Amino acid sequence: MGKIIRCITSDGLVSAVCADTADIVQTAVDYHKTYPVMTAALGRLLTATSMMGCVLKGENSKITVKIDCDGEAGGLTAVSDSQGNVKGFVLNPMVDIPEKRKGKLDVGTAIGNGTLFVSKDIGLKEPYNGAIQLVSGEIAEDIAAYFAESEQIPTVCALGVLINPDLSINSAGGFIIQMLPAAGDDTADLIEKGLKDLPSVTTMLSNGESILDIVKRVLKEFEVETLEEHEIAYKCDCSKERTDRILKSIGKDEILKLANEQEITEVDCHFCNKKYKYTSDDLKNLI
Repeated sequence: MGKIIRCITSDGLVSAVCADTADIVQTAVDYHKTYPVMTAALGRLLTATSMMGCVLKGENSKITVKIDCDGEAGGLTAVSDSQGNVKGFVLNPMVDIPEKRKGKLDVGTAIGNGTLFVSKDIGLKEPYNGAIQLVSGEIAEDIAAYFAESEQIPTVCALGVLINPDLSINSAGGFIIQMLPAAGDDTADLIEKGLKDLPSVTTMLSNGESILDIVKRVLKEFEVETLEEHEIAYKCDCSKERTDRILKSIGKDEILKLANEQEITEVDCHFCNKKYKYTSDDLKNLI
């Protein structure tokens, strides 16, 4: 299981979320058979989306973060609930491009130019939607830019995925640090002190540091209070009932067309690759 923690500084000026998502990213790799650069890209997006989700208010709230891009990745999507449980997929999991430098996967090139979309469903009539043009395609910078541009929240985001030679996940995680409304330039200066010479998230996790250790290290100039800490997981909520509803939404004529064209219709879940099979009679019974 992964872990996530939410913290706030005792002066109420800075909030922090930090997550260990190695198990989550490993599950995504097992489902989607991603090549390393796409493992890194999807892992970063899953981590960021989980952290964005766990701060949502409302038990049934959820957030979707989607990247539409012109790189070989084709596009990525991740969805999190309000606990930080997350699922996701990439359109082209088998991208294979040279490393940016030794040991550094070139996620930015794999994604290329594009748009980052965020949709928050917090139980209102309409979800809150925001979008920005990608800054670098490296995802962490793009998430920080989204908060700055769309929500006017000064934000620092760090994300990382470290992959073993056998392509399993060594470590994965990230943090999001945000200045709250009363914070000023002096608060920003103190945050910068904590970020100076900070090792990567994956280095800290690989060295055995906990997610609370990482938050305290980043916010070393502040007194940190823990708001909550709990386990998170890669969690797909697909079901036969949900798939039935999706098929019904295409309309009676399309359902009959499918039923008459082939004996078996197969519907795949993008998030976990589970397959739902329908005979012609099954489809007709949906009408």
